[in-house]
Amino acid sequence: MFLKKWTGNLPTTKIGEYIFAFLFIVLLWQLLSWALDISALPGPFIALKVFLQDFYPFIAPHFLMSIYRVILSLVIALLMAVPLGLFLGGEKKWDRLFSPVIYLIYPVPKVAFLPVIFVLAGIGNLSKILLITIIIFFHILVTTRDAARGISPRSIYSVLSLGANRRDVYYHVIFPYCLPKILTATRISLGTAIAVLFLSETVAGSTGLGYFILDSWYRAEYAQMFAGIISMGLMGLLLYKGMDLLEKRWCHWQHY
Repeated sequence: MFLKKWTGNLPTTKIGEYIFAFLFIVLLWQLLSWALDISALPGPFIALKVFLQDFYPFIAPHFLMSIYRVILSLVIALLMAVPLGLFLGGEKKWDRLFSPVIYLIYPVPKVAFLPVIFVLAGIGNLSKILLITIIIFFHILVTTRDAARGISPRSIYSVLSLGANRRDVYYHVIFPYCLPKILTATRISLGTAIAVLFLSETVAGSTGLGYFILDSWYRAEYAQMFAGIISMGLMGLLLYKGMDLLEKRWCHWQHY
């Protein structure tokens, strides 16, 4: 009753929830800015003003480049990891053969290979996309394989008894069963991809939001720096909402 009394008037729609979250963050940001009272932490309204003023033409090219790198890396990782994960999860003999390889490589921090990737692929788009792809590939691979492992043999036998072949089993049983878990792994991987993107763009290159934020920091343009941070948050929000829309479209049975 106590919680209901205090939360009864809070917004219940999705738009209302986002407005409430935005206002809450702005309030905390403003209080912290007042408390510290330093130029390195401008207030939210100053940063938002710079964001609106500078988004086009200054921030937009970096924003588009960063979102392009994340989406392309994600698509490549999915195209490689999902079929392999489904295959290993459905074929125990091959899974026993390759599991030790996955377990040996998966825990290794792939960011440590960033200098090697820069040497081999240069400091352009290829190296950044390659690094992000390698890291999220293993996240999606392990999740997909484990999901395929969890399918009840009875579900497969029932389809085989109706005359289905191996391709039909993968297409009509294994893949639909694993799809929600694949999308969940993809959503989790998005956060990792954005973090790795920021790191790779600050180490080398002259494009992307990571470069824009670090360059603004070097020039002590703190309002512009926070405008870049807002842009990166906006990019993450758009990607996450895109994943939500895909999940509702492809896994509609989960939302009834």
